[in-house]
Amino acid sequence: MNFENDERFKGIKPFDQKIWLSSPTMHGDEQRYVDEAIQTNWVSTVGANIDAVEKEMCEYLGCKYAVGLSCGTAALHLATKLAGERLYGQAKPNRGTLEGKKAFCSDMTFDASINPVAYEDGEAVFIDTEPDTWNMDPVALEKAFEFYPDVKLIIVAHLYGTPGKIEEIRKIADAHGALIVEDAAESLGATYKGKETGTFGDYNAISFNGNKIITGSAGGLFIANSKEDADKVRKWSTQSREDAPWYQHEEIGYNYRMSNIIAGVIRGQIPYLDEHIAQKKAIYERYKEGLKDLPVSMNPFNPSLSQPNYWLSCLLIDEDAMAPFVRGENDQLWMSEKGKSSPGEILAALACFGAEGRPIWKPMHMQPIYRTNPFVTVEGNGRARSNAYIEGSGIDVGADIFRRGLCLPSDNKMTAGQQDRIIEIIHRCFL
Repeated sequence: MNFENDERFKGIKPFDQKIWLSSPTMHGDEQRYVDEAIQTNWVSTVGANIDAVEKEMCEYLGCKYAVGLSCGTAALHLATKLAGERLYGQAKPNRGTLEGKKAFCSDMTFDASINPVAYEDGEAVFIDTEPDTWNMDPVALEKAFEFYPDVKLIIVAHLYGTPGKIEEIRKIADAHGALIVEDAAESLGATYKGKETGTFGDYNAISFNGNKIITGSAGGLFIANSKEDADKVRKWSTQSREDAPWYQHEEIGYNYRMSNIIAGVIRGQIPYLDEHIAQKKAIYERYKEGLKDLPVSMNPFNPSLSQPNYWLSCLLIDEDAMAPFVRGENDQLWMSEKGKSSPGEILAALACFGAEGRPIWKPMHMQPIYRTNPFVTVEGNGRARSNAYIEGSGIDVGADIFRRGLCLPSDNKMTAGQQDRIIEIIHRCFL
C-alpha cells in the first residue's frame, strides 16, 4: 500500500535519510584502538584491547571474570555447555553435555538464547511470558517443575533491555537445585534492585552485536565469578588446546575467541554506555508522552524494582483497538479500520516514509523448528500450535504480545523532530 497517497497521511513527507531501528553510534575513540591494534600487529585473538574489555566490563558489572568471545551466541553456547557439564558430567564423544535432558527456557526471545540447548543435544521447554516485563513468568516456571521435576537448568533472557523478575526466578532455581544461564545480550547496563543484569546467573552472556546498546560490530562476553569456569570457557573457545609444545586436543573445542580489532571497537564504546542508555531512555519517554492519547501502551517495567537500558522502545495496541490483522508463516494481511490499527499497518506506514520498525520477537514455541517442544503457561501445559493465541487473561501471554506489539524506531541518533514525525505517522494510522 502506498501511504503517501492515503488521505490520512496528507502532508507527511518521507525522511531524507532512513531512520534505523537501532544502529551503531561511533564516537572516534574506537578508531584509535583499532589503529593501535593494526600498528602493533596484534590483530588476532590476543592483545591489549581484549584484556582491557574484559577488565573494564568486570569493573562496570561488578563481576570477577569475563571472557571475550566472537559473539553473544558463542557466550550462550559455552555457558550452556558448561552448565550441562557441571550438572551431568562430561559428554560422551561427539555428543552434547545436555544429551537427553530438558532445560526451561524463556519463550519470548531471539533463538540464539535457545539454540545452544539443541547444540548440546538437550530439549528446550518453553516458559510463557508475564505481562509486567514481557519476560519469563516465575509462576509458569514453578508450574513447569510440577510437570518436569528433574530439570536442573533454566535459561532466562531479559527482553529489549528490560530486566525480568530475576530475583523470583533465582529463588525458584535455588529451591529446585537448578542452575541459571542468564542471557543479558539485550540488557547490558540494565539493573534489578541496583544490581547489573548479567550477574544473577551461574553463567551469563552479553552481546556486542551491531545493533546493541554498545557494539563492536560483533563480539560477546561470558561472565562468571569462578576462575575455574572462566578458564574452562577460555580453553574451549581456543579449540581446547592443551598445555603442550604441539597442538594437543583432549576434548572438543571451538574457534570462539574475540578478535583484538573487534575488542578495539568495544573498548572505545565502553565509556559511552551510560550516555547511550540516557539517550535511549529519552526516546522511550518521548514515545510514552507522544502516544498517551492513543489506545496503546509501551513495553512495561516496574521502576521500584528495575531500571531498563531502554534498548528498544515497543508499543502494544489495546485489544479493542486492533484492526483486522492475520499472519501466516512468512507473510501477513491487514486492513484499515477507523479508530483502530495493527502492527502490520503501523510497520508498513513507517517503512513507507523511511523508518525501520519490526515485529516483536515471535515466541519460540510458535517457531516451526520448536513447535513440538513442551510449552508451559500459567493456566495449562501443552504443545504449541500455529494458532497459539488463546483468548483470555493468563493464556499464552507471549503469543498475545507478538500479535498486538511492535518495536519502534529506537536509534539514539534520531532527533526529537524525527521522532515527532514518527509519532505523527502512528497517530495517522488510527484515523
